[in-house]
Amino acid sequence: MRDLGAGFRYLIKGQRWVGRHGRWFGFGLIPGLITLVVYAGALIGLGYGADDLAAWATPFADDWSSPWLGLLRTTLTVLVFALGLFLAVITFTAVTLLVGQPFYESLSEEVDRTEGGEVPESGLPLWRELWISARDSMRILVRVTLYAVLLFALGFIPVVGQTVVPVIGFCVTGYFLAEELTAVALQRRGMVLADRLVLLRGRRMLILGFGVPLGLAFLVPFVAVFLMPGAVAGATLLTRDLVAPPADDEDGDEDVSAPPYRVTTD
Repeated sequence: MRDLGAGFRYLIKGQRWVGRHGRWFGFGLIPGLITLVVYAGALIGLGYGADDLAAWATPFADDWSSPWLGLLRTTLTVLVFALGLFLAVITFTAVTLLVGQPFYESLSEEVDRTEGGEVPESGLPLWRELWISARDSMRILVRVTLYAVLLFALGFIPVVGQTVVPVIGFCVTGYFLAEELTAVALQRRGMVLADRLVLLRGRRMLILGFGVPLGLAFLVPFVAVFLMPGAVAGATLLTRDLVAPPADDEDGDEDVSAPPYRVTTD
C-alpha cells in the first residue's frame, strides 16, 4: 500500500515542478491543445451517432415491446460511448506524446537536469524517435483494445458489470497511462518496450498509484491538457526512482537483482 501513496506523490511532485517552472508548463501545453481539438470532435461525433449504431447492431430487437427495446438500446448506447471514452483516455496520452515528442523530451531532460545527476539522451535522430514512439504506442494500443473488448463484454454481467468491471477498467487505464508517460524518460535511457513493461510490472502498485488518479482526472474535460506537462515531469521523477543505481551489498558487490534493460537499436 505504501507504493500506492508514493505513486500519487510523484504525480503531485510533477505538477509542483511545472508550477515552479512556468515557461516549461506553457511549453508542454501546446501538444495537448492540438490533440484535444481532434479528440473533442471525435467524441462529439460518437455521442451523436452512438444511438444509431446501437439500433444498427440490434435489428433483432425491432419488434420488442416497451420497455425492453428502449432498455436494450439505451444500455448499448451508453456502453458504446463508454468504450469510446475509455479508448480516448488511453490513446489521448499516446497521441499527445507522439505529437509532442520534441516538447516532452525537452521537458523530461530539463527535469533530470534540475534534479541533478545524469541527463540521458537517446542519441537517435528525431525521425527515429518518432518511429519508435509510434510503433510502441501501436503495440500498447493493441493490448488496450483487447482489454477494452473484454471489459465491454463483461459489462453486460449484472451487478459485476456495473461495479467490479469499472474498477478494473480504471486500473487498466491508469497502468497504461503510466506506461506511456514513463516511456518518454525510459526511452531516453535506451529501454525497449518489453523491458519497460517488465520494469513496471515489478512496481505495479507504484505505477497504479501514479496512473489511476491521473486517469480519473483525465475524464474531466480539458483537465488532461493542463495536467500533461506535470504528468510528464512526474513520470520522469518516478523513472529516476525506478532506474536508480542498485545499492551495494555488505561485501561491496553490486545488487544484481535490479532489472536489466537493453539499448534500443531496432
